[in-house]
Order: sequence, then C-alpha cells, then structure tokens
Amino acid sequence: MNLRIFVGAPRASQSELEIETVSEIVAATDEREGRQWFGWLAPVLSLAVFALVIYVIHRELGQLHLRDVLARLTAVPTLTLLLAAAFTALSYWLLGFYDWLALRYVGRTVSYTRTLFTAFIAYAFGHNLSFAAFTGAAIRYRLYSSAGLSAADVATVSAFCSLTTGIGFAVVAGVSLLVEPAQATTALHLHRGWAMFLGLALLVLVASYVIWGLNGLRVIEIRGWALRPPGARVVIPQFALAVVDIGVAAAVLWILLPSDANIAFVTFAGVYAVACFAGIASHVPGGLGVFESVIIVALPHVARDVLLGSLLAYRAIYYLAPLLIAACLFASRELTEQRAKISLVVHTTASFIAPIVPQVSGTLVFLAGFVLLISGATPGIDARLADLKRFMPLPVLELSHLAGSVIGLGLLILARALFRRVHAAFQITRGLLLAGIIASLLKGLDVEEALFLVLVLSVLWVGRRGFYRPSSILQVRFSAAWVVSLTGVIAFATWVGYLAHRDVAYSNDLWWTFALHGDAPRMLRAVLVVSVLGATFIVANLFKPPPPASQQGWGADWERVAAVIATSHHSLANVALAGDKRLLFSDAGDAFIMYQISGRSWVALGDPVGSADAHEELVWRFRELADRQGGWAVFYEVSGDRLPLYLDLGLAPLKLGEEARVRLTDFSLEGSERASLRRAHRRAQRDGAEFQMVSKDGVDELMPTLKEISDAWLVDKATAEKGFSVGAFSPAYLRHFPVGVVRSEGNPVAFANIWVSADKEELSVDLMRFSADAPRSAMDYLFGELMLWGKAQGYRWFNLGMAPLSGLERHPLAPAWHRIGSFVFRHGEHFYNFEGVKNYKEKFHPIWEPKYLMSPGGLALPRILTDVSVLIAGGVKQLIGK
Repeated sequence: MNLRIFVGAPRASQSELEIETVSEIVAATDEREGRQWFGWLAPVLSLAVFALVIYVIHRELGQLHLRDVLARLTAVPTLTLLLAAAFTALSYWLLGFYDWLALRYVGRTVSYTRTLFTAFIAYAFGHNLSFAAFTGAAIRYRLYSSAGLSAADVATVSAFCSLTTGIGFAVVAGVSLLVEPAQATTALHLHRGWAMFLGLALLVLVASYVIWGLNGLRVIEIRGWALRPPGARVVIPQFALAVVDIGVAAAVLWILLPSDANIAFVTFAGVYAVACFAGIASHVPGGLGVFESVIIVALPHVARDVLLGSLLAYRAIYYLAPLLIAACLFASRELTEQRAKISLVVHTTASFIAPIVPQVSGTLVFLAGFVLLISGATPGIDARLADLKRFMPLPVLELSHLAGSVIGLGLLILARALFRRVHAAFQITRGLLLAGIIASLLKGLDVEEALFLVLVLSVLWVGRRGFYRPSSILQVRFSAAWVVSLTGVIAFATWVGYLAHRDVAYSNDLWWTFALHGDAPRMLRAVLVVSVLGATFIVANLFKPPPPASQQGWGADWERVAAVIATSHHSLANVALAGDKRLLFSDAGDAFIMYQISGRSWVALGDPVGSADAHEELVWRFRELADRQGGWAVFYEVSGDRLPLYLDLGLAPLKLGEEARVRLTDFSLEGSERASLRRAHRRAQRDGAEFQMVSKDGVDELMPTLKEISDAWLVDKATAEKGFSVGAFSPAYLRHFPVGVVRSEGNPVAFANIWVSADKEELSVDLMRFSADAPRSAMDYLFGELMLWGKAQGYRWFNLGMAPLSGLERHPLAPAWHRIGSFVFRHGEHFYNFEGVKNYKEKFHPIWEPKYLMSPGGLALPRILTDVSVLIAGGVKQLIGK
C-alpha cells in the first residue's frame, strides 16, 4: 500500500485537467442545487411551528386588547416584582454550579468567579436566542478555551449542563404528575392514568441514571461520546441542583400569577417544566410564543389579559433583565473607578469578552432591531404624545415613526454581517443606532427604548476592534436560517400590530390619515414599508449570482503562482504547482487558498499561502463561497497556531495526526542517538550509493530515467498516483523543483523532488521513488543526504510530513474520534502501517507538531471525512484499493 494513502489524486495532462475541471464543476453544481433544499428544512419547520404558535395564541386571546394587557402588567405589585427578581438572581446563581459540577466531572479546574461569569453569560444569551451562533456552547467554548480547556472538554461541559437541565425537567414534571394528578391532567389535557404513567416513567428514568452514576462500572456510549459514571461526589449534587433550580425558576412565574390562578406550586412546576421543554424543542429563539402557548392552554380558568401580563413580566425579569446585565458586564465601563484601576479592569474584561465580541454585539443588534419593529407596530403612550406635541410638529413624528421601523429592519440585516466581523457593518450599525435613539425619542418619547439602544451602542463601541474585515456587506449572503428568522420577525411584528389595533375598523382612508393619535395608520405604513424592503432584500439576496469558485486562467500563469509560493514559509505551498486544485486569490493577488470540491465538502489544503495580512479575509471569503453553494467549508492539515483563525468561522477542530519536523541547525549523523541512521547511511555507501542534487534546470535531461524509476515503483507497489496534498509524476510539474538523486554504479536508482520555502525556513520531500536496483538503505541514505545538504544551504527545518492518527488521546473521556483513531493507529496494520510510519520518522528525532481538520463537525463529520478521503485517494476505487 502506498505510504501516502491519506495524502494523495490521479493526475492528467494540463489540457485534460482543464476539461476535467469544467465537467467536475458542472457535476458538483448540479449535485449541490439538488440538495440545497435540505438546508431549508429545519428553518422552515421552525417557522411553521412558530406560525402554529401564533395561531394558537391568537385564537386563545380572543378579543383581548393590548392596552388591557399592559394595564395588567403595570398593576403587578412592586413587592411581587422584587420577589420575582430575587428568585431570578437565585436561579442564575444556581446555574453557575451547573458549570462548576461539569468542570469537576471532566477534571478541570477553573476559578468559581470565572465559572460563574461564563455560565451567566452563556445562559443569559442562550435563554433568549436559539440560533447556532448564539448558543451557550459557543459562548462557553470561547471563554473556557482561554482558560486551557479543549474543544472536547467544553463539549462535555455543555452536554453535562444539558443533561442536568433534563434531569430537573424530568423530576419536576414527574413529581407533579404523580403527586397532583387531578390538577396536572386538567392542565396538560392528559388522561389520569397516562399522566401517572408518564410521571412514573420520568422518575424511573432519572432514578436509573442516579443509580448508574453512583455504582455504574461501565462507560456508556451516546452518539460517539463516552459517558463515565460521575460518582457520588457529582451525581448527588447534580440531582439536587437540577431539581432546586427548576423549582426556583418556576417560582419566578408562579409568584407573578394572579391570586385567582388557584394552582398548587407542585402542579404548576410540572406545567412550567413541560412548557420550557416545548420551547427548547421548537428551536424558536427563546421559545418565544411556544412557552406562552403551553402556559395559556394549561391555565384556561385564568383571565387572558391578566395571565399575559404575568407572562410579559416573567419574560422581562427572567429573560431580558439578565440579558441586559450580561451586556453590561461585557461593556464593563467602570468610569467611576480610580484611573489606576481602569487599565486593570479593561485588561481583565478584554480577556473575557474579546473572543466573543461579534456574537454579543450581533445578538444585541438583532434584538435592538426586533425591539424597534415591535415598537413601530404598537401604540405610543398618550401622555407622552401630548407632551411631544407641544414642541414638535406632526410631520416629524410621522417620519420618525416610519424611520424607526426601517432602522429596525436595517439592524436585523446588519446583525449577520457583525457576526462575520465586517468593519463596514460596524460603521453603519453605529450610525443606525444613533439614528434609532433619536427616532425613539421623536416618535413618542420612548426613553426606555432609547436607553436600550444606548446600551447596545456602548457594547458595540467597546468591541469595535473586533470588526476588522474589509468585506462588503452585500457579499454576506443570508443562510436559510437567517432568511427564515428575518421573515419570522417581520411576520411577528405585523401580527402584534394587528393585535394591538384590532379595535380600529379598516378602511382605505387609514393609509392617508395623519394625526397625533393615529397609531393604526402609522402601523400600517410602517408594516408596508418594512415588508416591501425586507422582501426586496431577501429576494435580491437569494437570487444573487454566486461569484466564480476561483480566479480563472491561473493554470497558464505559473509565474504568478510561483511568486506567491516564494513568499511562504511552509514548503507545502509548492503543491499548488501540481495544477489539480482551484485557487482563490486575495484581491491584491499576494495570497491564495488552494482547494478542491468533493461531494458537498469544499476542502482547502493547509493554511492560506502568501501575505499574512490577507489570510483573515481569504478564509472568510472561502467560507462564504462554500455557504453560497450549499457546501461545507473544510480546511485540511492546518497548523495548531492558526486555530483561532478558523474558530472565528464557527468551525470545529479535529486532530488528524502529527507532523514531524527535524531541526537542521543541530542535525548530524554523529552521536549515539543517530547510530542506526548512521549505520544505514554507511551501508548504502558500501553498496555503491552516491548522492547528487540536480538543479531544476538540469531535471529535463534526467526526465526519461526518472520516469522509468517512477513507473517501476508504481508497479512494484501496486498503486496509482495520488494527489491533492502531494504531487504526482509529471514532467511539467517536476521542472519546478530541484531533485535529489541516488546513483548506484553511476546510474540513477532513486530520486525525490524537493519543496523549499521562503527565507530558507524549511524544505521537504514530495515524490520519493526508487527502483529495484536501489541499495537496501536507499531511503535512509537519501533522507540523510538531503538533511545534510539542507543544513549546508542554511535551511532551518526539514519537514518529514505527517504521521496520520499519531498523538490522539486514549483517555475514556476523549472524543470518540480520538479513541477510534488511537485504536486504528495501534491495530490497523492491515489497512495502513500507521505505527510503522510514526516509528520510522521518530528515528530522525523530530519535533512533532499537531495538524488539524477544521470543519462544521456535528452530524456532517462522517460525510466530510469520507469526502476528504475520496478526494485525497483520487476516487472511491482508489480509496478502497491499493
């Protein structure tokens, strides 16, 4: 089997390659277009659930008027609000112990202050929004990774916290169904027998987990993760914490219910647990509407306006208030501190918030746009409008109201670009927020709304250094989830406007009515303008023609490609000259990404090549290019020191193995540690081996002989040419490189073409082939001579290439990929000599550096690994054959 099975694709002549590439583009495009609908399935289903919820709420509310709801909301006693706020603080404090226990479970130590800070931020944002970019797992990864936790650790922490929440839901709901079956069956519309059976089943399930956690000896596999028994020191506090926290969270809403609700706390806690679970399962941001629907349906005897007022108070206290506090923590503008302490505060805060500035700012800007749209759909406060009339003409009020809604739409759109760190989006968002503050005051003295926008603007300003990408906003194409989210927000605002003004009879004259208290006409005009602008943007975005997959015509422009390669400090950049990959150049033409498409995977090889200043923009462009085509952006064989570059794209790391690099400055064949290498070198010399370095100008003269050696080697190894991450024998390709040749009795018997890098940073071997006449130790001899030659020429490193699956963790808590890869590394000799490759390279005493595959991960990972393997092997047939 070929030594490079994990890094190799068939080669064709240059003319054949161009025709082949065009056909591959057409085929890949057809495949992607046929499957793009799948990416819309989950977002559309979420929107359908949201629409169903709106219908249920609309039916249940009947003739309810918004003014009645707001009146009930303002009638909630102050003492009740303070008590609810106290329970909310207690709940979020308890949530911090979720993370503390999880870290204890994975054996990691993080200060409780940092743990509480991270947990609070993660839950504050996770409770309010459900998009993948906003989840608590993403927040945890970015904050805990700076504390030394790996991706596997953070994933385990997130899973542990989710499990703890599930335990709490199951216990509270189960106890409610068993202890108060009469009220529970009425509230949840279940038969008494089924209710008790369901409650018992939930408690048995939790009890089984607790018993296993206390006494279990087996590790349980759940979807690729190893679940080790936590032990009594973890599982007992986990159980108690989950039950108490869900009970405290339920108490927040329970004490806000009106006195005539007449529902026992145990019963209500079960209803609350079911409502929370329904909200999470719906994937609707914050469970908005879904949670409320369950509560409204479960409490049919409570007056709708009173109940809805309680639910709004609960949303404000348990959801929005913590979110605003979290935003304030990120802003951390402690201007009252002494000047000597300000730098320390800023430095400490920056270490926490810098990694997630785009996520925080994007979330708050999205929420600000939502608030402005809802504000534009609801009536103003009469007393404030009367005060406003004294010093502001009506046309200004009308224009401000319409402008506020349009600004809200603009903020929703810009939130996407903020997540992508686009500098222009930051500049425009800052201007829109300032305009929104002014519009909020001019359209109805909405001071609370203006203060919220000031807060969002402050957070955006604090994180301004996080927005450095020079991309155009128009280049940021919306994904299916964002299109559906934008559509859902506009539809929701329209429904709120209809609900708030249902008592106003519709007539065509409303469109042309301008009056101080003309809230309904203003709502109609705002909804129309926002709907038209939103639909126009979405349609233009969906039908925007995708940019070309790569800059065309580079195949004949070898000088341009070689000029960029000459600036790279990594020898792998030379594989671009093989001509079998597409190149995505930077705007300045001083850097490129080399990639190829396999299935739905857009696989980039290595880190970007060329000017480091262009790398950030290039990887984002590549990610967006793959997104537009419905593909997965994948970066294969990237270095560990560049991981933050890809983590910002939302990609997950997967360790492929380790790369061996020999330090040439102190390399020698002398000494005891190189004794075996020295003996092999001398043995080859005794067998008549001689080394010659042939410059690239002299390669043509040897080409016929080199081809004979290569063909014989392929036949002897019963293999075909590989590709993608290695070159293949081609005269046009080999002419670009010097070649190291081993001669025996004056005749070439082995050769290797040499890749070199800028500033003599490193050199490495690409093709290394030998004939049957070569001495037994020809490989050791050739490597030794090349390293000695490189040292004499002033090169600092010799790259021996990667040892696949080397260095993977064997710990029971390690990710499934590490444990499977480690097992294959030790026992997979039938397929590939993994351990033999590692041991061979080890005798050169290299420094081992990890190499990673960056991809979306998740359920797509098996397909991505298959796509990459097929691409490297040159096809399915080559993958499964020798």
